[in-house]
Amino acid sequence: MSQLFPSRRQFLGAAAAGLAYWHCELPASAEPTGPAVPKLAAYDELMTRLMREHRPPGAALGVAYHGRLVYARGFGHADVEKQEPVHPKSLFRIASVSKPFTSAAVMHLIEKGRLKLDDKVFDILKIEPHLEPGAKMDPRIYEIQVRHCLQHTGGWDRDKQPDPMGAEAAEQVAKALKVHLPIIPRQIIRVTMGKPLDFTPGTRYVYSNFGYCVLGRVIQAISRKPYHEFVSEQILSPLGIRDMQLGKDLLKDRAPGEVRYYDSARRTGRAISGPEIGKHVPLPYGVECVETMDANGGWIANVVDLLRFAAALDDPKKCPVLKEETILTMLAPPPGPVGHGPKGKPKESYYGCGWDVRPNVRQAEKFTKWHGGGLAGTNTLLVCRDDGIDWAVLFNSDADKAGKDFTGFVDGPLHDIANGIKDWPDHDLFQKL
Repeated sequence: MSQLFPSRRQFLGAAAAGLAYWHCELPASAEPTGPAVPKLAAYDELMTRLMREHRPPGAALGVAYHGRLVYARGFGHADVEKQEPVHPKSLFRIASVSKPFTSAAVMHLIEKGRLKLDDKVFDILKIEPHLEPGAKMDPRIYEIQVRHCLQHTGGWDRDKQPDPMGAEAAEQVAKALKVHLPIIPRQIIRVTMGKPLDFTPGTRYVYSNFGYCVLGRVIQAISRKPYHEFVSEQILSPLGIRDMQLGKDLLKDRAPGEVRYYDSARRTGRAISGPEIGKHVPLPYGVECVETMDANGGWIANVVDLLRFAAALDDPKKCPVLKEETILTMLAPPPGPVGHGPKGKPKESYYGCGWDVRPNVRQAEKFTKWHGGGLAGTNTLLVCRDDGIDWAVLFNSDADKAGKDFTGFVDGPLHDIANGIKDWPDHDLFQKL
């Protein structure tokens, strides 16, 4: 599952040398919070074991069954220093799990006839590219479509040049434009437009945070509203999602009810925002560009609201925010070889519009969809199965002391637990939380 964090390891990893992991210093884990559900005790056992063996500071897990929230509990500490427990409605940075929300907003505009999948994004934005002396414009830039940005086929490869949404690129943008840090998304776009593409748009899938940054500006240009305001009005509010909001870079600016973030190796990096720009600060606070990530990785949310969103999309015929045909378009494979095999048959799994997707080969128009996310101090996963069972799991650290993402420890077991439950509860915690 695609994540934000791995693209930064090389740039930021040098600061990690010789630093001790904080895991061994954690106090005894807090008791689980939220309503206990005896029929779903297997989820408690899984999370309790993970907390004991791999030592994340805190986590939250929510599970929905056919549109009902049946399980939502918090584990460990939201703030280790203050001994504050995680609650089911604790807010976490969700990192790349933000992308399905941006996709839903784009699809809403398409559904209303205000945008098309094949519209050229830079024709819409009309942003003047920044060209370094002697550089030439890559004409393929103006062939990039909304579809390409949604499906990560826009032509950018973060393995060949720094991720435009990362800290290293932020310093480069400020230097190129002769502006002070922190920078804004429009400045990132100007500088990135002036660089050659890594491949022809539509011909390859390469995960791109920058493509979703562009989509955020497209949403603003078409709606004439700030990105977060449009998403809140058209996607979140109709689903009863009230707590979700854009995150902030600095610890002093964290939202009420938001957890504190702990990088797995106590790494530092050069700050690109806040009062200590240019100095080395902890990665989660001042180095991760959370505020410029808005559309690609900047939201904070709790497991309850993530599952409100997931459950709404699970029933396309009754979804309050998107029509059935729109959701099917969102989950369709990319055109051509990117989404299809040699004989034109859709691939077993692919990235649709804002989701990793696996179609059910035995039932038409049934899909399992998911998205993962990661930042320094954050690891997240939202899964929506084709059988109507969904879950969201959020951690306020990124990995264990061996460097393995926390979601990797629960991904398979969560499927196993769901497969083994024959008698699901009939309550709906959405009405209580």
